Amino acid sequence: HMNHRHVIVKRRMFLGAAVCILLLPLVTCSNSANYLIGAGIYDITGPAAEVNMMGYAMMDQISNGIHLRLFSRAFVIADTHNKSRFVFVSIDACMGTQSIKLQVLKKLEGIYGSLYTAENVVISGIHTHSGPGGYLQYLLFDITSLGFVRESLDVIVDGIVESIQMAHDRLQPGNIFFSNGTLLNANINRSPSAYEANPDKHHYEYNVDKQFVLLKLVNDQGHGIGMINWFAVHCTSMNNTNGLVSSDNKGYASLLMEQHMNGLGTIPGQGQFVAAFAQSNLGDVSPNTRGAFCADTGKPCDYNHSTCHGRSELCRGIGPGKDMFESTEIIGRKQFEKALELFDSANIPLVGPVDFRQAYVDMTNFSLEVDGETVHTCPPAMGYSFAAGTTDGPGAFDFIQNDTKDNPFWNAVRDLIKAPSEEQVKCQHPKPILLDTGEIHEPYDWQAPIVDTQILRIGQFVIVPVPGEFTTMSGRRLRHAVNETLKAAGFPDNTQVVIAGLSNTYADYIATFEEYSVQRYEGASTIYGPHTLNAYIQHYKKMASDLAAGRTTSKGQTPKNLVDDQIPFLRPVLWDSHPSGKHFGDVHKDANTKYKVNETVTVQFWSGNPRNNLMTNETFLTVEQEQSKNEWLVYRTDAFWDTKYVVVSVSCDSLFLAFFLLCLLFFLPLLSEFRSPKACAYFYIVFYYLFPYRLLFSYIQLPLINPATYLDCCVCCCVSV
Repeated sequence: HMNHRHVIVKRRMFLGAAVCILLLPLVTCSNSANYLIGAGIYDITGPAAEVNMMGYAMMDQISNGIHLRLFSRAFVIADTHNKSRFVFVSIDACMGTQSIKLQVLKKLEGIYGSLYTAENVVISGIHTHSGPGGYLQYLLFDITSLGFVRESLDVIVDGIVESIQMAHDRLQPGNIFFSNGTLLNANINRSPSAYEANPDKHHYEYNVDKQFVLLKLVNDQGHGIGMINWFAVHCTSMNNTNGLVSSDNKGYASLLMEQHMNGLGTIPGQGQFVAAFAQSNLGDVSPNTRGAFCADTGKPCDYNHSTCHGRSELCRGIGPGKDMFESTEIIGRKQFEKALELFDSANIPLVGPVDFRQAYVDMTNFSLEVDGETVHTCPPAMGYSFAAGTTDGPGAFDFIQNDTKDNPFWNAVRDLIKAPSEEQVKCQHPKPILLDTGEIHEPYDWQAPIVDTQILRIGQFVIVPVPGEFTTMSGRRLRHAVNETLKAAGFPDNTQVVIAGLSNTYADYIATFEEYSVQRYEGASTIYGPHTLNAYIQHYKKMASDLAAGRTTSKGQTPKNLVDDQIPFLRPVLWDSHPSGKHFGDVHKDANTKYKVNETVTVQFWSGNPRNNLMTNETFLTVEQEQSKNEWLVYRTDAFWDTKYVVVSVSCDSLFLAFFLLCLLFFLPLLSEFRSPKACAYFYIVFYYLFPYRLLFSYIQLPLINPATYLDCCVCCCVSV
């Protein structure tokens, strides 16, 4: 009986999305439509245990549960004649990478032939630092994840392809409207002393971009299909002590917008309306809006070096909330509220062709003219201040930001790996080289020599996907250069240009020449040397000119797909067991007999390793609410804000064996949310605990007590299966 009820509930969970797809109209031209538009969404959460997280480069930041699930959000946009199209994908991941895009293109070719290619597919990451790592193809970024993690890559690639297929199948006539506004108190500059070195800083009111740019996508009847916005802020509200997989502030904003448009009862990832809170020029932009303070004294950190007592470890950025969860909620909600305001008021229609240009660029020796002198970029290298980290995630040892001097000890350590050539030292000056990554090619390249660049057009709106983290001023200069180039070639005066950060390739940071000379974290992580930004500007101006003139752009050399060359060291799941006298699914910690609203329910079960089954597009748990006798509705899954799925590894005396406890924390809502006229509302908590070969269930029933009374509705019980 219980298993039959589970099947009914699961069917009810996913039926809504299926029905929406079946009812879509055929793609036909409409007199009121300027474009064909489709939106899709799919789960890319990945391994929720035992995998190092990508972003902070902390060896001990290992995934141990789920705060918010991660999603790929895809938008196919085509002209009304269906002759030119592109797909923009925003993923809840640290970045778009070459390994991801090359694998996605391989799968898309098998499905659609030459319809979707490197030229018209963009994959942009929101830059959450709380997602499973190990999916980049260059060695430096996989060191802390113990090498390549195939399960991390595959779930992202498969989810992106699924979301593109959904967007493709949902293609329908519609219109796109533009709006922009200013969002305050949601971001600050974490390297203000470097920003101050820019001579053009006086042209701008703020030292970070407060501009919030939005596209509203509707069908030809005016009903919402989706939304894409761009706002520059790091997804580092969740700090480097967090082990729960989370899409951070931008992912939470997406969930709020999608729930608002699809209905509050919609399971995340299952609705028709898709909302992407995409990334922009975030390089020096932090969500920790209270600033950086010393953890021991509470005093502000040193302004130029971001240190406390001469060291970086204790200097930490502080968000607006009392902890990282509340800070994530605050920054995410601010973005959602601004997006909703702009979505409702968007009334500038995009009109004109859909077009694009793309090129691979070798950035290791790019020649350009600067002030009448021929200069060039360099093979990649990381500077000393890279190891100091940032106020969002401090580094270690005695490294500090704003450091242009090397150290004999660290040079000796560096030289054990690879001593930089004299030419490299000169090229990268004034950066003192800590890791000469561009001159190391064993077992394969450590950082990207070739980057993927693009420019997309929807009428008078232009998207510039960039392969890394442009700082505030770098993004402003690139935007201005592209905009001026397009308008000089005949684009309308109201042309809008937006930077789409962390797209297609991850090539670290892009600081201005002046910021590079300061050598804070962002300058030290500008890997191709001091002329990196000017090289990008020259290249993107060329692509913009080609776009405006209708010329083709030279494609360049396709980077090698290194996925099959990767070296993994993460131990696979070899065997699952449970403590003596216990069984999979046994309750370790039961729920209480009664609760009041705004309390937190905590329950624990013995389980197998969650890596046995990633539960992609499903859930490790459900909280189900009684509607009537024997009628239950899925009220929450592990994708909701008010649940936390925590994996507790209980060590035993074996190198290859650990026992796993699955823990649910469920924050009980206000009774008004489910409109129960009774003094009690009943919930079932369902855990899907994973044994290698079977998916099993356990149930706990709990009553929710009206805060005005303390009636004993029932005793919580575990129903055996």
